[in-house]
Amino acid sequence: MSERISFIELGARQRARAMLDQGSFRELLGPYEHITSPWLEPQGIVPQADDGMVVAKGTIEGKPTVVVAIEGAFQGGSMGEVSGAKMAAALELAAEDNRNGIATQAVLMLETGGVRLQEANLGLAAIADIHAAIVDLRRYTPVIGIVAGTVGCFGGMSIAAALCSRLIVTREARLGLNGPQVIEQEAGIEEYDSRDRPFIWSLTGGETRYQAGFVDALAADSLAEVKQATLAFLRQGVPARLRTDDYLAYLDRLNQFDTRKQVDKQQVLALFTREDRV
Repeated sequence: MSERISFIELGARQRARAMLDQGSFRELLGPYEHITSPWLEPQGIVPQADDGMVVAKGTIEGKPTVVVAIEGAFQGGSMGEVSGAKMAAALELAAEDNRNGIATQAVLMLETGGVRLQEANLGLAAIADIHAAIVDLRRYTPVIGIVAGTVGCFGGMSIAAALCSRLIVTREARLGLNGPQVIEQEAGIEEYDSRDRPFIWSLTGGETRYQAGFVDALAADSLAEVKQATLAFLRQGVPARLRTDDYLAYLDRLNQFDTRKQVDKQQVLALFTREDRV
C-alpha cells in the first residue's frame, strides 16, 4: 500500500513539482532570481525571494503545462505587484503558446487571502490582469483551479477561482469573496463571528461549496486524489459551458436572500443546489 501524502501539508513548490510529470519541473523566476517586492521591506516586512509565488513549466501526461502555486504561508498568500505579475505573465504566455499551435494547459493552486494590503492598488491591478489572462486562456485549454486549505481563497482571487474552467476543493478549503475577519469587522461579531469555525465552514467550506454547485469536485486531503481529479478535468478538455455563463441564474438566486436575516447552510443549499448534486 502506497503512503498517503497530505496535499495541504505540502508547500507551494512541492505541490507544483508533484503535479507535473516526474523530471519535467522547470521553475520560472524562482528564488535564485531574487525578484522580490520592493514595497515590503520599507514597512518592516521581510520579503521572500520568490514573493510567495511559484511558477513552473513542465508536462502532465506528456502535455505542456504551466503550474502556478501560491505559498499560503507567506503573507497569507496575499497578492502583490511582483507575485501577481508572475502569475498573470505565466497565463499570458500559455495563451500565446496556444495561439502559436503549442497546446499548453494550466493548473492554479490558490491559497490566498486576496490583495496584499501593503501594496493596495498595485495588487488590485495585478489581480485584474490575472482575471483577464484566465478568461483569455480558458478559450483554448482547461484552466484548473485547486483550493485545498488552510488559508482558503478570498478577495479578488475568489473571482479568479470562479473564472477557472473547473474548480477542485477539499473539505478543509474555504472559498468566499470576503474573509471571516473582514465580515466581522464590517458587520459586527453578532452577524459573523470569525472564531466560530463550524459556522464559517458551514457557509464557505469546501463541502458546502461543492454541494451548492460552486465548485466541480470535492477531493480528500490527499495528493493522489487531488491529482486524479485534476487529470480527469484536463482530459475532458474545454467545457462546453462555463460556470460564468450562468451568471444571470446566480444573480437571480442571490436576489432571493433576505439580507435582514442571518443566512445559514440550509438556505444556501436550498437556493443553489443543482439537480446533479442531489
